Amino acid sequence: MKAVVMAGGEGTRLRPMTSSMPKPLLPVANRPIMEHVLRLLKRHGLTETVVTVQFLASLVKNYFGDGEELGMELTYANEEKPLGTAGSVKNAEEALKDDAFVVISGDALTDFDLTDLIRFHKEKGALVTVCLTRVPNPLEFGITIVDEEGKVERFLEKPTWGQVFSDTVNTGIYVMEPEVFDYVEADVPVDWSGDVFPQLMKEGKPIYGYVAEGYWEDVGTHESYVKAQADVLEGKVEVELDGFEISPGVWVAEGAEVHPDAVLRGPLYVGDYAKIEADVEIREHTVIGSNVVVKSGAFLHKAVVHDNVYIGQHSNLRGCVVGKNTDIMRAARIEDGAVIGDECLVGEESIIQGNVRVYPFKTIEAGAFVNTSVIWESRGQAHLFGARGVSGILNVEITPELAVRLAGAYATTLKKGSTVTTARDHSRGARALKRAVISALQASAIDVRDLENVPLPVARQQTARGSAGGIMIRTTTGVPDSVDIMFFDGNGADLSQASQRKLDRVYARQEYRRAFPGEIGDLHFPSSVFDSYTGSLLRNVDTTGIAESELKVVVDASNGSAGLVLPSLLGKLGVDALTINPGLDESRPTESADARRSGLMRLGEIVASARAAFGVRFDPVGERLSLVDEKGRIVEDDRALLVMLDLVAAERRSGRVALPVTTTRIAEQVAAYHGTQVDWTTTSPDDLTRVGRGDSTIFGGDGRGGFIVPEFSSVFDGTAAFVRLIGLVARTQLTLSQIDARIPRAHVQRRDLATPWAVKGLVMRHVVEAAGDRSVDTTDGVRVVEADGRWVLVLPDPAEAVTHLWAEGPDDASAQALLDEWAAVVDSAGH
Repeated sequence: MKAVVMAGGEGTRLRPMTSSMPKPLLPVANRPIMEHVLRLLKRHGLTETVVTVQFLASLVKNYFGDGEELGMELTYANEEKPLGTAGSVKNAEEALKDDAFVVISGDALTDFDLTDLIRFHKEKGALVTVCLTRVPNPLEFGITIVDEEGKVERFLEKPTWGQVFSDTVNTGIYVMEPEVFDYVEADVPVDWSGDVFPQLMKEGKPIYGYVAEGYWEDVGTHESYVKAQADVLEGKVEVELDGFEISPGVWVAEGAEVHPDAVLRGPLYVGDYAKIEADVEIREHTVIGSNVVVKSGAFLHKAVVHDNVYIGQHSNLRGCVVGKNTDIMRAARIEDGAVIGDECLVGEESIIQGNVRVYPFKTIEAGAFVNTSVIWESRGQAHLFGARGVSGILNVEITPELAVRLAGAYATTLKKGSTVTTARDHSRGARALKRAVISALQASAIDVRDLENVPLPVARQQTARGSAGGIMIRTTTGVPDSVDIMFFDGNGADLSQASQRKLDRVYARQEYRRAFPGEIGDLHFPSSVFDSYTGSLLRNVDTTGIAESELKVVVDASNGSAGLVLPSLLGKLGVDALTINPGLDESRPTESADARRSGLMRLGEIVASARAAFGVRFDPVGERLSLVDEKGRIVEDDRALLVMLDLVAAERRSGRVALPVTTTRIAEQVAAYHGTQVDWTTTSPDDLTRVGRGDSTIFGGDGRGGFIVPEFSSVFDGTAAFVRLIGLVARTQLTLSQIDARIPRAHVQRRDLATPWAVKGLVMRHVVEAAGDRSVDTTDGVRVVEADGRWVLVLPDPAEAVTHLWAEGPDDASAQALLDEWAAVVDSAGH
């Protein structure tokens, strides 16, 4: 006997899950509903099956193929237009006309005994046997009345309560004889219970009803979809689950990694190759798909998560459904009954209210509160560039495909035949992505000079030697699972805002240039990169007095690429240097704030015991520098900026200093004391770089360990800052603690407030209005200066739904009070 599986429905009530996936392919406990149906047919010996398809038919065919993997023989009957329940079976008449056959829906979950149903059909000599079941609420189904013999007396489709006269309903499972096709007209929409069965009954044909025992759930609504998952996990329906029951009700499929500190309270299911981190809590009736990553601190209860989903730290999912390839970022909340479609991005700390529908391919911005469905427009800004180029979680936001498209877009903004310099830090992720970038550049008619693993300043300096631009891939500072793809201009500086926008446009339009076969770019690896870098550095930075001073310094390379330059540099400097942590550690391409702090404390102990003049510690890519004075005390980054400024200005006695507007105004006093002037810039590194190129600029810094040495280059360079500092200290004969002691203390406080994108403009207008007649500086954001010299700066973040605030006063308490006052202004505008 053959079977017919009806798999043509659109499942409109299940949108947005069925917007990009046919209903029979919706997973229940990680297998498509239709696969559960096919396995049921196979258990009852019905291996030859015709599948009727219409909506997104190719997806069903591609998934199941000819059925060989299931040990079945599948053929397909394609409907050009919807033909109704009987019309679509008529469409498959050719394959069914020789013998009785079973009709079953491809989107209902059941474990009925089909063998017994077929036996009943044959015993009764029926033309049609309708499989019935009892349900508590028959309103959604067709009611059927049978007599003692089991003969059908009456049908009623989707009744009202006033018409309810039974709780036995039609499950849409039938056994039929081929003569039934005589009652179905071809190529027109015909339904069994509405058109064919009434006609058969009128003619007195034998139609029987078989009341089945067992489980049946028509998965037609979101509630029934979530219920079906729970029923499978509770064992209420007999289906096959992949994987192992590691404790009662806790199913874990092959290759899944569950951290021993994760809490799993069954019944629940974890799909193959999923990764559950420490401190995750997964509660009953949760189904986790294949390759899903659940980060630490996340909480899931009654959540159905499809394949390849990323669930960020401390996110909270309850009673919701999340479509495949969706990314849910840190601390997002998705409430009961919400449904997120495929390939969406749910931003950090956003809240999606209960029963909200988010359709596929949508972005919900960070911090958003969504209480209505998102169907057409995205709720979010798709800005590619953040503060450090294009940043995101490796293989979640930044994938090899994205790297290829970005590199193709960047190449398209350059002339054919140009050269681009590429580089990376010492992480495996950066290495993998850089290879993708190189192939995309070459395929777009760009020659590539690949420096491999070098410090960031070396990559910038080498880019400035005749390349049209550069790309550096590095691990995001302090975030080991994220990467930054940094783009440089021909000077090795970050791309200007205008160039970023141009790249953004090309990327958004996906208009990538492709080279003709004879134009594929060349790839070469320049030699002696470090020697040329250190040679140039020592020619341009004043090193007089270093050799005579017999200074002793401790240099911490922090297991990063800065250590690659030190051997060729320290020997030529003629300084007594003790180098610690010189080896590259691939497993630690960046460090947390705590690790950096403890590294500095260890460095301080070594400096004090070695009686060195000072200690420096590089960040892992050699861009930034932290200081420890001769007593082993850490010089905080904002103080280190003032110390360096004091040393440079005291030696030069004239010139200009580039500093971002967020810097303490004590810098102005230090500069003025030595006859130099401050040029205030925006907080963007490319703006500091632009000012750093000026002829009269003698110094630049950002107060976070980034220093510009203009006589050598206009970008942040930890190694150049280190060489300059040794020269300055050798010539002044003062210790770092003496210089620090003569500079007044600064009192700058800082705070970040979540601000939805939609109200950022409104917030800034409120700030300007609230400033009244006070002095306002709009170099970057809005800086409001009080009559007594206290100031506050309000600055919207370019890449995240956040507003940053800085305030400075004569002491911490007054700075804090000012911060509180303006935080209230920002908050009131944002709500």
